[in-house]
Amino acid sequence: MARQVADLGKDLPRYETTLREKLKSLRTGFAQSSLVDPATAALNELSKELEPGVRGEGGAAIATTDQQCLIPVEVRQPPERPLDALQRIVSALLQPLTTTGIVLLLVIFILLQREDIRDRVIRLAGSGDIETTTIALNDATYRLSLLFLVQSVINASYGIVIALGLWAIGVPSPVLWVVLAALMRFVPYIGAVLAAIFPLLLAAAVDPGWSMAFAVLALYLVVDSAVGHMLEPWVQGQTTGLSPLAIIVSTIFWTALWGPIGLLLATPLTMCLVVLGRYVDGLAFLDVVLGRQMMNR
Repeated sequence: MARQVADLGKDLPRYETTLREKLKSLRTGFAQSSLVDPATAALNELSKELEPGVRGEGGAAIATTDQQCLIPVEVRQPPERPLDALQRIVSALLQPLTTTGIVLLLVIFILLQREDIRDRVIRLAGSGDIETTTIALNDATYRLSLLFLVQSVINASYGIVIALGLWAIGVPSPVLWVVLAALMRFVPYIGAVLAAIFPLLLAAAVDPGWSMAFAVLALYLVVDSAVGHMLEPWVQGQTTGLSPLAIIVSTIFWTALWGPIGLLLATPLTMCLVVLGRYVDGLAFLDVVLGRQMMNR
């Protein structure tokens, strides 16, 4: 990956030149379009008609004395200092970084103290029925492990297919994009879109025409549609015991509550709630609302 990133950096000036030429051709073609001049003329005429003033003969607008005496004023912002720019960037990133740090800190301590937390949960929630509580924890652990394992296999397969497609199309550094695509697939819904941006821009920069960029776009659309809309929902439903509607609703809920971290943890957290509803009588409604129990009957 490091070698491919270095090779990509060496070719960036050439890619930048290709992109500039494409943007210039698009700008020139848009300016010379037969639809632009009539539309611009119509907008100018409409703006003149809407300008306040005294109407003369034939409906022509005549500027009043006050309008003739107007002096245009240009407001210029002072140049931004590096410290101000840094403060603005830090302020924008402060909240998501704080949330991410808190969640990571909790996860680290929970993993370090997992045996102790397990014993405390059994003592608090399962003092009357230790066997059922132990079975519930084992069920949640098994489903989580299976979910992460299957998700990793799906993402790795997705990345390999994307890399083979990019290699066949002729996009440079396919190994770099296979890792990026596999990692970004762990982010539901938007991960594949984010992973497709860089290869799409690179394809537009490499090819003087547009055929390579359209081929890359079609590749991501076809593969992501097959995996995201057919294979992944079925596999997640089988491994987690969640209904497809529950997966979507839980994603919206946890994302609104925790932001990007909630988007990553939505399915595992909801699956744990379903396991609780399966073994705790007072929470049985969670298994009915979120699980596949009613669908299997």
